[in-house]
Amino acid sequence: MTGTRALVRTVLCICVAAPLAAQQPGSVTAPVAPKPATSTGLAPIGIPIDRVVAIVGQKPILWSEIMDAIFYLKGAGAQIPEDSAGLMAYARDSVLSDMINQEVLIAVAKQYKSEVDDKEIAPDVDKRLKELHGRFKSDAEFRAQLKAEGFGSETELRTSLLERRRRDLLQVMAKDSLAAHGKLSAPVNVTEADVTAAFERAKGRIGKRPALIAFKQVIVAPRANPVARAAAKAKAESLLVVIQKGGDFETIAKKESMDPGSRDQGGSMPFTRRGLMVEPFDRAIFSGAPPGTVFPVVIETTFGFHIIRIDRVQPAQVKSSHILIIPHLDSADVARAQLVADTVVTKWRSGTPYDSLVKYYHDPAELKTVPLSPNDTTIPVEYRNAFEGVKKGQLTQPFQIPNPQTGFPKFVIVLITDRVDAGDLTVADVRDKIRQQLVEEGQFHRMIDQLRREQFVKIMM
Repeated sequence: MTGTRALVRTVLCICVAAPLAAQQPGSVTAPVAPKPATSTGLAPIGIPIDRVVAIVGQKPILWSEIMDAIFYLKGAGAQIPEDSAGLMAYARDSVLSDMINQEVLIAVAKQYKSEVDDKEIAPDVDKRLKELHGRFKSDAEFRAQLKAEGFGSETELRTSLLERRRRDLLQVMAKDSLAAHGKLSAPVNVTEADVTAAFERAKGRIGKRPALIAFKQVIVAPRANPVARAAAKAKAESLLVVIQKGGDFETIAKKESMDPGSRDQGGSMPFTRRGLMVEPFDRAIFSGAPPGTVFPVVIETTFGFHIIRIDRVQPAQVKSSHILIIPHLDSADVARAQLVADTVVTKWRSGTPYDSLVKYYHDPAELKTVPLSPNDTTIPVEYRNAFEGVKKGQLTQPFQIPNPQTGFPKFVIVLITDRVDAGDLTVADVRDKIRQQLVEEGQFHRMIDQLRREQFVKIMM
């Protein structure tokens, strides 16, 4: 992708708008959508409709694939040259270059033995297919659109969506593998002039800055009494014994697990990177245990007691399954949590250091701090209501947020650390994000150039 498009993606994220980078076909951020088969707005180039225009390794790239990508970009709103010479240059220098990069990354993923299981991506693809279907008033209208866009059937469209999703994930895995092996860490010099120039190129498209808010918080969760905690642990340990004696993990998870997000999938969870799960769980799955390992002890976290199995291991990623048993809570536990939240407010106002409050009272499953973020409907309504009338440097009163896993609320105390009114974005607002994006782009381009030299790449247009 070009630097401008990537910059716009970064800045638009700040403005809560759709990333422009998502308009690139086949890129790791591209939306999954059917490919248009025809277009009335592109000038003919005067070359055969199909031929091999590049080879990456043993994979040929066809001219028809280039045109499909251009039609897709045009349908997504990209500005495509209308004249033959401009279109040809755009096809060669932008679209073909991106497609070569994609093939290079997919080849890297295969070198690192990264794989994508259709069973893992099928639910997302089927959800996307359902969303596409829902845009039409009838099955007949949907089938007519499929035909107009070059698909013979809904099955063919699903196959296309699966392949696009597979390619997207392989590119993500390739980048993760390269990062894990230190190949995306080369120093890149980004000057203040680079940042300013990038901002100037993009500022006409980034809109207004929304009202922003930053805060620290302490979230107090009800804790089960010792009797309930012991009962939950005993149940988890008994289920672990059944599994160790040959019980089917998935069947037991579907029947017994109390995690609504993974229970129906037999406890299966998606690939995750180090540091994204609560610490005891994260430490267990990144302990180096091989696929198929069921940990011989239950793991306790703030969520409850987990039986954990390692399913697959990729560079820098692990896929696992778990069975969660949550200790029983009651109204007395909630009442104690509310008293603790009141204590936190009193101590915070009297000068107790925030780090101390977090250490002793905060639920580690929740964020501690939130940097400047849009203060709009993307923030839960409980937070928005609590923020009303609270100025920078002030504390909110304790307020409740729901916890769907237990059915009992948690209690939140927030310190507003910064508030910024809505207005025009300035380079100061996004300087750090732009700089980081330019550094990442520079590292990526340096790495991809090296990979293109290492692999067989031949361009024939």
